[in-house]
Amino acid sequence: MPSLSKGRLLIFGVIGVFVAIALGLLAGNYLASEAEHNSAVREAGIIVLPQSRELPALQLASTTGTQVDTQALTGQWRLVFFGYTFCPDICPTTLAELRQLKKLLPAETQANLQILMVSVDPQRDNAEQLKLYLEYFDPEFVGLTGELTDIQTLSNALSIPFIPGDSSQPRYTVDHSGNLAIISPDGRQYGFIRAPLDVKKIAEQLPALMTP
Repeated sequence: MPSLSKGRLLIFGVIGVFVAIALGLLAGNYLASEAEHNSAVREAGIIVLPQSRELPALQLASTTGTQVDTQALTGQWRLVFFGYTFCPDICPTTLAELRQLKKLLPAETQANLQILMVSVDPQRDNAEQLKLYLEYFDPEFVGLTGELTDIQTLSNALSIPFIPGDSSQPRYTVDHSGNLAIISPDGRQYGFIRAPLDVKKIAEQLPALMTP
């Protein structure tokens, strides 16, 4: 009996070693896969915040004909772009890229994603002007406008600041970024997408990022 007990202990010990090796290999593969995924996300220009951020409470006019509470941007994912309709370069390029990105996404991802453009030039961009401009790129794109101070508050909170234009000049421009803010369905900022946009890489990574 004692020898049988020792034999069983030996077998259990060997099994334990193999289980530990198997678990170690699985953990190593998982970590390698996770590191590869994170690297691919970064290469797509997507930055996920270590901790999501709350949006300030603001009321902005929407091209849908309603007032939007920025803390009520919940229920789906959103990509937020700050631009203006008189922009000569960054805005038309970015909106064309967002249109292309949308077409590359799976149908279920498209259904759960809204593209928002917030005007950094509210003096010239009322809701009607924004609507006409955005419809040229995609009728489903939504524009927001309002008081300049409110828009600056929102852009600073999302870490995508801009420099207001000199409205005393007839053809003034506004210095702004092509970066995008990512808003998750809980209405908080989830991260950024850096400009210039690599549409193909973003389309490859965004669906998994949006999966709960």
